[in-house]
Amino acid sequence: MRNGYRIVDIDTHVNPSYDTLVKYLDPSARSRVDEFRPFVRTRSADGTTTRVLHVAPYPFDRFPGEAPQEAMVVAGGKGALEGRVTRASSHHRVPPAAGVQDENVDDRIKDMDTEGRDVDFLIPGTWATAASGLPDITLTEALYRSYHNYIAAYCQSYPGRLKSMILVPGGDVDWAVKEVGRLRNEPWVAAVWPLLPEGKPIDHPDLAPLWDEMNDAYLPILFHSFFYEPPYFPGYRDIWGNAVVARTAAHPWGAARLLSYLIVGQIFDKYPNIHAGVAEVGHGWLPHWVIRLGEMIRYVSGATPPLKYAPIEYVQMGRFRCGAEPFEGPAMTKAVIDILGPDVLMHQSDYPHGEAHFPDTAQMVLDWPIWKELGRNVLQGHMAGNAERYLRMT
Repeated sequence: MRNGYRIVDIDTHVNPSYDTLVKYLDPSARSRVDEFRPFVRTRSADGTTTRVLHVAPYPFDRFPGEAPQEAMVVAGGKGALEGRVTRASSHHRVPPAAGVQDENVDDRIKDMDTEGRDVDFLIPGTWATAASGLPDITLTEALYRSYHNYIAAYCQSYPGRLKSMILVPGGDVDWAVKEVGRLRNEPWVAAVWPLLPEGKPIDHPDLAPLWDEMNDAYLPILFHSFFYEPPYFPGYRDIWGNAVVARTAAHPWGAARLLSYLIVGQIFDKYPNIHAGVAEVGHGWLPHWVIRLGEMIRYVSGATPPLKYAPIEYVQMGRFRCGAEPFEGPAMTKAVIDILGPDVLMHQSDYPHGEAHFPDTAQMVLDWPIWKELGRNVLQGHMAGNAERYLRMT
């Protein structure tokens, strides 16, 4: 709790190292460790050295004003953010505790108590999207099963405070359905992240058995934007190679495409118990996008099937919720709430990553003057209630 408000953070991270993922592999997969080694990168930061998985990192290494060069994508290569990130909270004397992204769960809970976070929704690092680009999908599945083993152990001592999602590959729907069926009632499970191979849309008919399973379990879709690993974001080859411009575009573009096809692909219409949410993609784009999408559906009327509602209505009724990035500020947040209603946005901090203002993110948002006009109920929905409804916690 913070200032009497419950806090559910929809965007916090774990990022188990390669060695931790290997530790949690099923016994049947451990004989295949050599197949992962071409994708292992040794990385040093903050005085520690870890091994991580980089499958096909797109470099985005053009500095503005330079002539473009052909991108060199190398297995195990350098990530596009490596050595380029400045922490938003670097001026604070107390950094996030060491190891909370790997196996140090007790100190995560202490950090949560310091900031006032009641529940952390845990999102794995870039390796999870990268794994969708491995040359053998059974290797992808081995890593996703390893994550599920790891996160079950990570959350087991604090089942009411830590939640995460099931990772499933869109390229093997049978395995995805079985994995969701196996895990759907686990206490840490609050969503599913379908990671699609490049070229496979979210409304592909092959995915229907997965939607059936999720609809039966009342499990929502969670999307956290991808950037420099497969599946690359829409238009990644046409961004002219700069990491800042690429990351600015990648997150809202990917979320907007997802939302569009959840609507026009009739997933929301056919599966009434499936909601969707996005994290770390911004939120100011959302009203503009659904208003524009509605007009395009009306104008290009022969290109979509009949829908039950207008795009803006699906969002207003809570079928799609969006993490609100604090850096977009109170004016943008109020504008979104004014247009889309109070049930759409969810608090997020990006803890313990560089965009978080730990340990002050929750307090920063609570102190915004807009809540005096919008009221206590809207603020409580923003800080916890909307996320709890989305994550099937109520």
